[in-house]
Formats: sequence, structure tokens, C-alpha cells
Amino acid sequence: MQWIASYLIAAVVFGVLDFLWLGKVGRGIYQEHIGHLLAPKPNMTAAIIFYAIYLVGITYFATIPALDVGSFGKAAVSGALLGFVGYATWNLTNLSVLKDYPSSIVPIDMAWGTVATGLTAAITYAVVRALPFGGGS
Repeated sequence: MQWIASYLIAAVVFGVLDFLWLGKVGRGIYQEHIGHLLAPKPNMTAAIIFYAIYLVGITYFATIPALDVGSFGKAAVSGALLGFVGYATWNLTNLSVLKDYPSSIVPIDMAWGTVATGLTAAITYAVVRALPFGGGS
């Protein structure tokens, strides 16, 4: 039950955070830096597959291990590290193989991935711990 709850809560948290970032806060940044690379409409199938897989990563590598040991800090740090590695992989691969991928977007997007994933894992941990089966006091 913890696994399913963690996954679903992370989906909501990460979905809201990413919607706010991509739709509001970071929209102008991406348009300015990589607007020439952006598709007119996102490929929603690819986006859904990414989110489904990434949420498995957050749940498996950050939230569940933190719940197992009862550590909010472990959730936050493990989530942040996962976000850093995941977004570094994306950005540095793009920088290495795409002709017009600007280096200026790399630290911005890596920072976003680190913060968003760390927050998602930490918030998910706190919410699950508060549930009757979550292991909180």
C-alpha cells in the first residue's frame, strides 16, 4: 500500500510542480534559450511515459527507502540526487549531441530537476508518513 500511495502522491506533487515550472515560471526561460528546438505541441505519449518511469525512480530510489528508515532528510537528499543525475543525463547528452542545444540552459534545467525531484520525494514522504499505514506516529 505504501508503494502505491507513494507513487500516486508523487505523481500529483511532481505534476503540479512541473506544470507550474513549465507552464508559468520557466516557460520564458525555455522559450528564450531553446525555443528554436521546441515542438509546436508536446508529444503527450512520450511525456506520459517519461512521467510514469520517472515516478517509479522517485518512489523506488528516494521515497520508499526513506520511509523504511523514517527519514525525511533521506527522502529530500535522495530525491535531489536522483533529480540531479536524471536532469544532468538529459542536459549533458543534449549538449553533446544536439547542434543547437545552448549550454546556458544546462545549469538552469539541472537545478530545476534537482529541486523538483527533491521536493517531490520530501513532500511525498511527509504525506505518506501522515497516512494511517504510513508509519508515522
